[in-house]
Amino acid sequence: QVQLVESGGGLVQAGGSLRLSCAASGRAFSSYTMGWFLQAPGKEREFVAAIRWSGGGRIYADSVKGRFTISRDNAKNTVYLQMNSLKPEDTAVYYCAARFKDSPKYDYWGQGTQVTVSS
Repeated sequence: QVQLVESGGGLVQAGGSLRLSCAASGRAFSSYTMGWFLQAPGKEREFVAAIRWSGGGRIYADSVKGRFTISRDNAKNTVYLQMNSLKPEDTAVYYCAARFKDSPKYDYWGQGTQVTVSS
């Protein structure tokens, strides 16, 4: 069982930056591929970024490439999402998720953290 707790959301002006953190409890954090997703009001949840359990592979949604960076610190059981050059359309609840190694399905989800970008 893995429990995920996000933090770092807030209100920021367009062009600004935020860093989201997701702290994981449980064992073998390094065996989990970690992902970030967002859900804007009235829309489906969508993928933002992921980092493989081995740490070597990162993938991003086209909408955030070059602006967001995902990273992890296995010693701290934490995954991060550095968000730069934020736009009003980035406004959403951001969720952290975990899946075991290369499993196709994310089995564990955090409660989400709100990010609001003002124009």
